[in-house]
Parts: sequence; C-alpha cells; structure tokens
Amino acid sequence: MKSDNVTMYQRKLKDMKKTMLFGMLVVGLMMLGSCGGKQQQSGGGESSSSQGNFMPLDRTIYGLCGDGTAMNTLELLTDNGDTLVLSMINAQEAGQVLGGLQAGDRLAVMANDEKTEATEVINLNTLLGDWVMPDPIDGSSEIGIRIKEGGVAESIEMTNIIYRTWKIVNGKLEIISIREGGGDQEETNLYDILSLGADTLCYKTIGKPRDEEETFEYNRFKEKPKIDLRGLQLEDTQDEFNKI
Repeated sequence: MKSDNVTMYQRKLKDMKKTMLFGMLVVGLMMLGSCGGKQQQSGGGESSSSQGNFMPLDRTIYGLCGDGTAMNTLELLTDNGDTLVLSMINAQEAGQVLGGLQAGDRLAVMANDEKTEATEVINLNTLLGDWVMPDPIDGSSEIGIRIKEGGVAESIEMTNIIYRTWKIVNGKLEIISIREGGGDQEETNLYDILSLGADTLCYKTIGKPRDEEETFEYNRFKEKPKIDLRGLQLEDTQDEFNKI
C-alpha cells in the first residue's frame, strides 16, 4: 500500500510540475507578445516620424587626385587610406567631370558599387572661392556666394539671403541659408551642378516644383583694376575759350 501511495504521490507531483511549467510558458508567451506589439507600434511611429526627416545615405567618396591620374582614369587617394583607380569615360561623356583635375586637388567622387567607375567627379578646390553675378534688381552691382573651406558659406553683397553652410551630398551641392523675413529658420536647398570651370559656376535647384526652379550662373570674382591718376597731365590747348 505504501508503495502504491508513493507512486500516486509522485505522479501527482509530476502532473503539478507539468501544469506549473505550462502555465509559466503561457504567461511568458503572453508577455512576449505584448512587448512585441508595443515594440512594433513604437517602431512604426519612429519610422513614420523619421520618414518626414529622411536623409539619404551619402555615398560621396572624398580624397585627393593622385599622380597616376590619366586622360580616362582617375587615381583617387581616399580619406580612408585606400587608393582607387576609376574609369572616367562615361562621366566625361556625360559632362560630369567638373572643375578639372590636377594632382593634389581635393575631390568629391560618385562611383559605382564596385568602385571601378567614377560617375561624377567634382573638384572642390575649383569650387572654393567668391562667385558673383550682376544684381538682377539694377545690374549696377554684383551679388553672390562665397564658398569657403570647412563647409562655410557666406553671402556677397546680399541682405535678403544669408548663406550659412555648404556640402556635397551624393554629387549634389547642398546649401543651407536663411531668407529675409523667415526668422531664424534655416532653409536647405539641393542644387545640380551644371558646369564648373576656373572662372564659371552654374547650378540649378532640384527637388522643387518647376515654377520654383532657379538657375544660378556665376563668374569668379575679380578685383577691378584701379586707375592711378597720379602723374597724369591735362592736354595743353591753344583754344582761347578754355584758357582762364
């Protein structure tokens, strides 16, 4: 009898353990599902809020133009310490080698996934400097933008637009500015660089309605030669009328 009672007790104890384990498993699954649901809701909220401020991953490669650069190939000494040899044939045919190439110049380059071909090359040394155009209001003065090292941008003889910063993002020129009457709210604009030379810069707004698109055509600012009037003499004349 004692043996039977012990056996029954052991069975009941096993059944109780199974029931407790099952219950704990159910509770654990319910808690996990609840947490998962909260995480999904939280994640969805973050993704929706981040979509409004979505910034694409910048794939621009920065580096220096190497001595091995030739007519159709670019040797790029990247900021990461790599040396890339990129074909420029397609970029040249598309007019996407901007600002010329000279060994030692700093470049911003867009390349294919295999990093064997450059799709766009921007010479940042050429981009730096003071760029001006005739004032569209009266044409008697010049206005423009000063593009400086370190991503600093400044306005030239402009009060309605105050330029703040610039950078290259995926081959596009990004400029942050503040407009007159807009308070201190910064405005970010992207531009497609159409041409860049030693003395010319042209870019066009992108990502805006067609009626809001603008094209900016600049020339590099040059000091106007000063005329030295010292040493000039008035022409002698025999005209009695002009004599005192």
